[in-house]
Amino acid sequence: VQNGTLRVGDVIVVGNTYGRVRAMANDRNQLIEEALPSTPVEIIGLNEVPKAGDSFMVFTDEKEARKIAETRAQRSREQEFQSAKPVTLDDLFAQIKEGELKELNIILKADVQGSLEALAASLHKIDVEGVKCNIIRSGVGAITESDVSLATASGAIIIGFNVRPTGKTRELAKEEKVEIRLYNIIYNVIEDIEKAMKGLLEPVYEEKTIGLAEVRETFKVSSIGTIAGCYVLQGVIRRNGGARLIRDGVVIYEGKISSLRRFKDDVREVSQGYECGITIEKYNDIKLGDQIECFIMEEIEIE
Repeated sequence: VQNGTLRVGDVIVVGNTYGRVRAMANDRNQLIEEALPSTPVEIIGLNEVPKAGDSFMVFTDEKEARKIAETRAQRSREQEFQSAKPVTLDDLFAQIKEGELKELNIILKADVQGSLEALAASLHKIDVEGVKCNIIRSGVGAITESDVSLATASGAIIIGFNVRPTGKTRELAKEEKVEIRLYNIIYNVIEDIEKAMKGLLEPVYEEKTIGLAEVRETFKVSSIGTIAGCYVLQGVIRRNGGARLIRDGVVIYEGKISSLRRFKDDVREVSQGYECGITIEKYNDIKLGDQIECFIMEEIEIE
C-alpha cells in the first residue's frame, strides 16, 4: 500500500484483473481488516492472478471496476495479436526473419508467479548467436483457448510448467496444429528451448574431399556430352558429389558429378583402384591427364 487505506470489502483493479478484497493478511500472516501506507499485505478476492509490478486502485463500484479491467485485458490481447507475425504452421518451429535475426516465439504458462518469473529470466539468458527467444505472452494458470489462438497467429509454441490445458483447449490445439509442451523441471524447459533455438539457425557446412580420379580417356556422346574414362587414385568418387576439375594444378571448373558408371552400370560410388566413367554437369571440356576431385558438404553440429 502506497497511498490511502486498503480495507476488507474494497473493490480493486490490479492491472487487467479486478475483485473485492475478501480477506487480507500482513507480513506475519495475521488477518487484518485494514492496511495503512507502507504496509505489505496479501489479499484474496481477485478474479485472476495479476502480474508482479502491476499497480492497483480502489473503486467504489464493482461494475465500474470490472469494466475497466475487461477493457484493459481486451486492449492487451489486441496488442499481442497486432505484434504477432503471421506464419504458416507447417513447422511449429517456424523461422521468422528480421533481417539477419530469427525469433522463437513462446507462450509461457506456470502454476505460480515465482516459477513464471524464474522461467522467463532463464529463457532470456539463453545465448544462441543469431536467434532470439521472444516470450509473447506469460501468465499464471491453466493453458486456455486464448493461448492457443495467439500461438496459431504467431507461430508460437506453448510451454506449460506444472499446469495443464483443459479438454477443449487440447482439442483446439490439435485442430490448429499448435504444440503444447508440459514440464515440471525448469532445467528440462531450458534444455529443450535451447535445442529448438539452435535448430532455427541456418546449418553450417564444411567441405570434405572424399576422392581423386585421373582422366585417362574421353568419349563424346551427342545426347550426354563428354564422358571421362577415369581411374580412382584416392578415396571414393560419389555420384551427385561435388566435382572440381584440376588441370596442371589449377582448378578449371567446379560443379557436380551428374553420372557415374562402372562399365555399363550406373553406380552410386567407385572406390580407389577401380575405373569408371564420369560426366560433370554442364561441362564438357575435359582432357586427358585432368584430375577430378570429388567433395561433399558435411553439416557441422552447433556447439
